[in-house]
Amino acid sequence: MADMLEYKCPCCGGAINFDSKLQKMKCPYCDTEFDMETLKSYDEDLKKNTQDNMNWDNSNEQTFTDEETEGMSVYVCNSCGGEIVADENTGATSCPYCGNPVVLKGRFSGDLKPDYVIPFRLTKEDAIKALSNHVNKKLVPKIFKDKNHIDQIRGMYVPFWLFDADTEAHIQYKGTKVRHWSDSSYDYTETRYYLVGRGGNVGFTNVPVDGSSQMPDDLMESIEPFNFNEAVDFQTAYLAGYLADKYDVTKENSINRANQRIKNTTEQLFRETASEYSSLMTQSSSVQFQNGTSKYALYPVWILNTSWNGQNFLFAMNGQTGKMVGDLPVDWGAFWRYFAIIAGSIAAVIIIIGLLYNLL
Repeated sequence: MADMLEYKCPCCGGAINFDSKLQKMKCPYCDTEFDMETLKSYDEDLKKNTQDNMNWDNSNEQTFTDEETEGMSVYVCNSCGGEIVADENTGATSCPYCGNPVVLKGRFSGDLKPDYVIPFRLTKEDAIKALSNHVNKKLVPKIFKDKNHIDQIRGMYVPFWLFDADTEAHIQYKGTKVRHWSDSSYDYTETRYYLVGRGGNVGFTNVPVDGSSQMPDDLMESIEPFNFNEAVDFQTAYLAGYLADKYDVTKENSINRANQRIKNTTEQLFRETASEYSSLMTQSSSVQFQNGTSKYALYPVWILNTSWNGQNFLFAMNGQTGKMVGDLPVDWGAFWRYFAIIAGSIAAVIIIIGLLYNLL
């Protein structure tokens, strides 16, 4: 059995959670509150505790094969004695029998210990409200708004690698400037071509790359940005009451994605300095990286799963800012009706302009 860390209230013995509204630990039974600094020494005492050694005669029992148990860990709940089976990347969870929040010891130690954590600011109720606002959009089928139901809500700390780098870039574009005019006889178009050069330096800090293979990268990038100014030094107490994963995508395997994000942003920033051109086509691009460093952090995310009409829909909400993203079904009947209204309005405007032109 692996070790498990559970935060108990010194006053009543109940399991305590991190309260995102108070930004403190709070006991749900006696309402006692604890700030994070107070829990540091308490945390050290908890880590020194060992589990009872209980041995049973299992000679007649069948066991799982190595292939069946690969990637699994088993824990014993300190409160009720129930067994918790967890994925090898799970760092915090709750007991399925008594519901107490637990942190799995050893999951965040050594090289696996995060440097920083951004605590949850928003609650499960905030996530449910945000999802309701998200699905109540014009082109979403009404039956989906009424009949879809939430199968699962999870407040999860997702592992991220954060990259800092300075870039020096030199980019050349093929640019055009197009001018249109008319006289009484003809319509004219003039196109001029330019070789456009841009160069300079850009600094980047805390460029995030999702460190969990189970989280879709595009979903995690869609709920950005996170405000790193609210990040604090990592303590396991922040995980109590939430799920948490340790990274299973290494820093080395995340570098290419960070490089591509930094390169794309650099090129986009330089492109925006040439907005006077009608079009720009990149001819050559050289982006050099310097002073690259990285750190490891846990970011707060609410994950919501809903089902409707035999389909599963995944949504994610930034647990700090409340930004909600996720795919929605489209009411194509409403779409085409809306399109017809827009098209009809445009046609009416064109007709009116034509009539005015003839009158003039």
